[in-house]
Amino acid sequence: MSDLLIRSVPEALRREISQAAKSSGQSLSSTAIDLLREGLSARRRQEGQPRRSTWEMLRSAFEEFGGADGEFAKIMDEIEAERKRDFGRPVDFGRDED
Repeated sequence: MSDLLIRSVPEALRREISQAAKSSGQSLSSTAIDLLREGLSARRRQEGQPRRSTWEMLRSAFEEFGGADGEFAKIMDEIEAERKRDFGRPVDFGRDED
């Protein structure tokens, strides 16, 4: 995990983030990180960028804690590959057709 220094934050914006942090019971840093994530997600949707898969999101979360290497990463890569093979395959809801 790394640090990010943001300079020249308007005082009104800092107060608003601080109030949001207090009302949610989070730290100022956690609230700012959540707001940055929400803003980036909104921008991706607005720009039409494809959404990331669950594994891609998990991988970035694991990188914050030292990486997503090893056996777990191999298993998740296999699951993601299998999931992608399922696209376009007819869905079977297990109902018998009479």
